[in-house]
Amino acid sequence: MDQRRKGARLVALALLGFVLFNYPFLALASDERRVLGIPILYAYLFLSWAALIALVALVVRKSE
Repeated sequence: MDQRRKGARLVALALLGFVLFNYPFLALASDERRVLGIPILYAYLFLSWAALIALVALVVRKSE
C-alpha cells in the first residue's frame, strides 16, 4: 500500500473517530439502560475506542 492511500485511510479513521465521539452518537448511548451491568455509554465509548485502535493497527500493519 502506498503512502498516499495509507494516509487517506488514517484520515478517514480520524474522521470516523470524530463522528463516533460527537454529540449525536453519544446522545444515543446516554441512556439509563445497562449491558451486563455496565452503562451503555461506557460500553459504547470503550468498544468504539477499541475498534478504532484495532482499525488503525490494521491499516499500519498492512502497509509494512
